[in-house]
Amino acid sequence: MKEFKRTLITTALPYANGPVHIGHLAGVYVPADIYARYLRLRGQDVVMIGGSDEHGVPITIKAKAEGVTPQDIVDRYHSIIKKSFEELGISFDIYSRTTSDIHAKTASEFFRHLYDNGQFVEKTSMQLYDEKAGQFLADRYVIGECPVCHQPGAYGDQCEKCGSSLNAVDLINPKSAITGNTPVLKETHHWYLPLDRWQPELEKWILEGHKEWKSNVYGQCKSWLDMGLQPRAVSRDLDWGVPVPVEGAEGKVLYVWFDAPIGYISNTKELLPDSWEKYWKDPESRVVNFIGKDNIVFHCIVFPSMLMAYGDGYQLPDNVPANEFLNLEGDKISTSRNWAIWLHEYLRDFEGKQDVLRYVLTANAPETKDNDFTWRDFQARNNSELVAILGNFVNRALVLTHKYFNGQLPTVGTLEAVDEQLIAEVNSLKDQMTQALDTFHFREALRLAMDMARAGNKYLQETEPWKVAKTDINRTATILNTAVQLCANLAIAFEPFLPFMSAKLLKMLRGDKISWDMLGCFDLVPAGAVIGQPELLFEKIEDDVIQAQLDRLARIKEENLVKAWKPEPQAPEVDFDTFLKLDIRVGRVIECKRVPKADKLLQFLIDDGMEQRTIVSGIAKYYEPEQLIGKQVTFIANFAPRKLKGVTSQGMILSAENPDGSLTVISPEGDIAPGARVK
Repeated sequence: MKEFKRTLITTALPYANGPVHIGHLAGVYVPADIYARYLRLRGQDVVMIGGSDEHGVPITIKAKAEGVTPQDIVDRYHSIIKKSFEELGISFDIYSRTTSDIHAKTASEFFRHLYDNGQFVEKTSMQLYDEKAGQFLADRYVIGECPVCHQPGAYGDQCEKCGSSLNAVDLINPKSAITGNTPVLKETHHWYLPLDRWQPELEKWILEGHKEWKSNVYGQCKSWLDMGLQPRAVSRDLDWGVPVPVEGAEGKVLYVWFDAPIGYISNTKELLPDSWEKYWKDPESRVVNFIGKDNIVFHCIVFPSMLMAYGDGYQLPDNVPANEFLNLEGDKISTSRNWAIWLHEYLRDFEGKQDVLRYVLTANAPETKDNDFTWRDFQARNNSELVAILGNFVNRALVLTHKYFNGQLPTVGTLEAVDEQLIAEVNSLKDQMTQALDTFHFREALRLAMDMARAGNKYLQETEPWKVAKTDINRTATILNTAVQLCANLAIAFEPFLPFMSAKLLKMLRGDKISWDMLGCFDLVPAGAVIGQPELLFEKIEDDVIQAQLDRLARIKEENLVKAWKPEPQAPEVDFDTFLKLDIRVGRVIECKRVPKADKLLQFLIDDGMEQRTIVSGIAKYYEPEQLIGKQVTFIANFAPRKLKGVTSQGMILSAENPDGSLTVISPEGDIAPGARVK
């Protein structure tokens, strides 16, 4: 592997039309932060760049929905996102935004450079146009049926159901997201980046030069290259974004996929105005793009094509370690459905537990396939791993040191085989961690770090210093010195993953500066050093805390069912005479009870105004019998009697099906005489 002088880490720019959620964190930001912290521990020159993507259709749609300006939207969410990242310990060197002046200048110059050097082709095409709104409909301004999976509600650029990339003109029965009107096709012109021009170089660079990339990244790139690349538009008919900087482009802005990745460059310029070029253009520098799998094409094909078209020494990404998607409780995370765990809400509900979220998202990271976050797994990993393994070992080691040596680290004596075995195991784990971190296998690296803590617990169980202290205090000194040295090693090993825990542990050990080279050393805390009072690194999370989160998700799921509900298609027409054959009447419930051995059935005794009749109805799931006694109901009186679970039913009680699938008995208003006919 080639050695580089410096590394520039970029993270996908989140849309500033909402907060960030755990899917964003697991896919991009936690892995990027782990890698940046690891490289810093190695003493390498590393810069991590982030920022909000503040242009694009989703932002304008949200602004219209709220009756505010797009700038109002991005100002609100940029602030929330930036603060949340800071509180989670995501160690950006800069977190900026694409509405900054320096970005507008950089993006305009980038487009103009390509334009002046003939790197675009200009095309006229037919695009969807909303005549009522008086504007072209880009991407998410169009909603319709997906032509691939036929799911309704697909957007003009992507179907959230099947994940297919789409063109708005391909949607079936398209509708304007602005007015609801059916759009028409109208001629417009735009500038396109001819990706096909760069296909030979992309094939050589990716297919031959980067076979070490993750299989999901390499495979998706190969699939696109095998299909043959086509020119892609770099402008859009919108009034929000960076204006296209050429004559005749009024009402057109840079398309967000072209605009956003330039944000990596403009943010680097903002951070390092005098030295930014050495991170982008020096062959001794490398660029690593952390993204989710939905951005692979943009970062491996489109953005590299832009950089090649620009020239001037821009370095292509050395690696693009994209993760798969994280689901939530068995369902796809969705911003539009509010089916997510939002970072700023987590930080509010779980104050001081930033590292718990970082740990769970890494331990369950969707590195090779989509994974599922569940609150029960979150609780189990905290209680059985962070508390019972890592926290338990550190607490035992420090408490015993205070008990037998008043908190002053004793001098190590002669090492026995069990001590040397522990030291050898830690050094072996370090080597494995280094390999895993170097190759972006962060889940494996975290498991190896936890294995160090497991080794510590095993060491204390085998050496039993609380027993040895009764007969050999010198041997106890060696055991506890070794255990405390392992605590210092754990502070180093976990720093990329659990920075808050690491800082707290170092404070207890009276340490400050750490480096990756120190990992594996067992003389990190000098003999005679006074250890701080032990504090619990992690606390058990109780069932009621988790149940509150599950209850919140249950409410959201119910709300989504209501929002997504649509009436069933109308049944075939019937003539009036057929309708008149139904004898629908009003009755009053005299008695109501459950049908034995039938979970769904209730048995009613109905006053129908003429005589009493028995009706069996499948609504037991939605009512307790006593709720219905005395209630007026409507029923079909002239159904032929039939037996249900041994009970003869003389009619059918009418109910309406709600959006969540529940049933509500239809009752008339006012006091209607039993037996009254519904006409």
